[in-house]
Amino acid sequence: MSDSTSNALAVALFSEILTADQLVRNRLSKVLPKGMEISHFSVLNHLAHSAEERTPAQLAKSFHVTRGAMTNTLGKLEWAGYVHIRPDWDDARRKWVGISPAGRQARDAALAAIGPMINEMVGELGDEKVRAILPILRELRLKLETET
Repeated sequence: MSDSTSNALAVALFSEILTADQLVRNRLSKVLPKGMEISHFSVLNHLAHSAEERTPAQLAKSFHVTRGAMTNTLGKLEWAGYVHIRPDWDDARRKWVGISPAGRQARDAALAAIGPMINEMVGELGDEKVRAILPILRELRLKLETET
């Protein structure tokens, strides 16, 4: 494959990914419960799946955002009562974040709101196509994570 063909293919791939990302974010923003942002849902969903607390630094690393951006998101989630932030008793410089019962309820409400949209998209694409693309997207994500 020539360099120009390879470059055009790469540009087309990333153009489709970026456009799909923007369209999904727009749709999600419209169906999430009032006042909930995608970043809020993402953190709540992550904490709900985790059996243990996380530090803000661990969360920032998981989401590939700055500590400042994560601190801002966590502040909003704490203000809403969705997370508990406590000091680390062994290291006063560190804090621990855990999801609250209200946070679990908010996450569940968000899942109920976005579920029909996601199911509709998967239904329109078909299970086979979605199963086929998942390993490719996962491999791309892992490759991008190792290069950062």
